[in-house]
Amino acid sequence: MNKEFKLPDVGEGLTEADIVSWHVKPGDTIEDGQVIVEIETAKAVVELPSPYAGTVTGLLVEEGQTVDVGTPIIAVDVGGTDGVAGAAAQAAVQAATEPGATEPESAVPDAGADAPPPGRQAVLVGYGVKPGSTTRRARKKPPTRPGPYPSSPAMPQGGSGGREVPPSGGSPGGQGVWGTGAPHARKLPPGGTRAKPPVRRLARDLGVDLSALTGSGPEGSVTREDVQQAAGEATVRSGYPAAPSDERPAAATASQQETEERIPVRGVRKHTAAAMVASAFTAPHVTEFLQVDVTETMAAVRRARELPEFAEVKVSPLLFVAKALLVAVGRHPLVNSTWDEAAQEIVVKHYVNLGIAVAAERGLLVPNVKGAQALSLARLARALDELAATARSGKATPGDLTGGTITITNVGVFGVDAGTPILTPGEAAILAFGQVRDTPWVHQGELAVRKVTTLSLSFDHRIVDGQLGSAVLRDVGSMLEDPVRMLAWS
Repeated sequence: MNKEFKLPDVGEGLTEADIVSWHVKPGDTIEDGQVIVEIETAKAVVELPSPYAGTVTGLLVEEGQTVDVGTPIIAVDVGGTDGVAGAAAQAAVQAATEPGATEPESAVPDAGADAPPPGRQAVLVGYGVKPGSTTRRARKKPPTRPGPYPSSPAMPQGGSGGREVPPSGGSPGGQGVWGTGAPHARKLPPGGTRAKPPVRRLARDLGVDLSALTGSGPEGSVTREDVQQAAGEATVRSGYPAAPSDERPAAATASQQETEERIPVRGVRKHTAAAMVASAFTAPHVTEFLQVDVTETMAAVRRARELPEFAEVKVSPLLFVAKALLVAVGRHPLVNSTWDEAAQEIVVKHYVNLGIAVAAERGLLVPNVKGAQALSLARLARALDELAATARSGKATPGDLTGGTITITNVGVFGVDAGTPILTPGEAAILAFGQVRDTPWVHQGELAVRKVTTLSLSFDHRIVDGQLGSAVLRDVGSMLEDPVRMLAWS
């Protein structure tokens, strides 16, 4: 008996995810709880375990494809199933194979059907989207395709991204055929062309009529390569150029295609872009700068590296910057708060979930250390080290990336002196730590070469006024000039 595993809601109300990589292939035997696929949501890369044990009969979505929560992504042959659930599933399979049976839930109704498709409803984690209560008009099924699936797969009507096509489906005989090279050729419903949504979107953008193509994919489906070949373009993994307009000369279009690259906005980058726009145009930002002599802090970093408490832990100046900010938050709690627009209240957090901006391969991530204010310097060093490594490897969970209260971004590692960072949505302040440079500096009344950095503090001016922002930035700078102050103010 075949069962389909639907993409679950992995938390935080996410509605879609990208398929990053499959860990199994058709024919593999899997166990209940075995990791089968890696998906990327707007917040993190997540490994999904299989809820079934059995044999993989089909991967229903390709790597790189974006799918909605509730969409079947893999089919597993679980063998015989006892109980009511198994009987019901077998009855559904039998009904789907009988002549005159109604379309399964995964199929798309006729274009002339009166009933609209079922709407999306809230779901529990691990469950698919509940179907609506609307009924579908029965129609006669086309002949059953041999193979592991007793029912016909979903097939959108219309062959060209929503444009009307002749009822013949593009074949001379008035009926579409699933590819001349398919091992089991079968007829398609009138007007049908087998192609996945990303391929249809590509065809629409390039002006290619899908109904006129013979697919080279599984069972005659039209692939991205088929569309690009029909359009006379080379395959581009990261995207595709827009269709040329009639007004644009052909030579100019070809030249532009050679010098442009289109990168789909999805996953972390899509979420980050939306969050930054919301933050920039919601919270009134103010940024202040302070140059600080951190010669004593750099000496403290070197001494800490020799202590047994910091064995096998990376000790960097960022650790002392983080500790200084935590102490400053304790002295000025209002900087660690959020603006509640609905209640028209300022919510002061008496705990610190310290966010650290990490430049990962997937984009900018800001995981946070929960309860950082209660950690010793050694434990804080380990937490920062582990969190950064997890984020860079793409294993940060949605829990790691949510709930932050104040953030540090270390632009100094990129050789940058200062910047005006944008607030993480929901937070009142973010501290940027610049590059530490050897700089001529007046020290104890004499000119000397000292270790100097620039601190930048951006804050939400609805919550933090200039006096409070300046006090926080001044305190962080004072502790970095003389690390002993961290002990005195803790």
